[in-house]
Amino acid sequence: MKRILASVMGLVLSGSIAFATEAAPDCIANGQVLPVNNEQILLWKKQTKNQYKNRGHIYGVVTNIYPGKKSHQHFQVKIGEGPRDTIEVIYNVSFREIDNLRVGAAVESCGDYITSNAKAGHYKPSPDGAILHWVHQSTNNRHDSGYVVVDGVLHGMPYGREFYQWEPDFDYLAPAM
Repeated sequence: MKRILASVMGLVLSGSIAFATEAAPDCIANGQVLPVNNEQILLWKKQTKNQYKNRGHIYGVVTNIYPGKKSHQHFQVKIGEGPRDTIEVIYNVSFREIDNLRVGAAVESCGDYITSNAKAGHYKPSPDGAILHWVHQSTNNRHDSGYVVVDGVLHGMPYGREFYQWEPDFDYLAPAM
C-alpha cells in the first residue's frame, strides 16, 4: 500500500497526471485539419517578407511574457531548438484571461501566422519577428477559429475551460531546472 501511495504521489508531484481526456479542437485551415507546423513557421519567419500571412499550429514552451495592453496578452513561445526559434502569441482577453500563463508552461496554439519583422502601419514589429494571433473562437464566418492550450487548459472558446492530456515530444520543450 505504501508503495502504491508513493507512486501516486510521485506522479502528482511530477505534474504528469492528466485531469481528463478531452482533446484540443482541430486546428482548421481552409476547411482542412492542420497538423502542428513549427518547422514551416520557422521557415516563414526566416524566408518571407514582412506581413506575410498564413495559418499556424504550434506547440512549445512559454519563454517570456510581454507587457500587454488591457485587451490582449502577449507571450513568447519557443518552437524550435535554436535561440531565435520563437514566436509571439497574441491572445484577446475578451475570451477570458489566461490565468495559468507562466514561463515554462507547455503551449499548443492555433491561429493566424504573420511575419512581423518591420513596422506595418501603426503596428510595431514583434520582438520575435513573427506572431500568431486570432487564437480564439472566430467572431465571423469569414475566419477560421483558433485557440490556446496552456498546461492542458483550453482558452479562447466561449464554452469555457476544458482539460485534456498533452505531452510535448521534444526534449528542448522541457523547462530548464
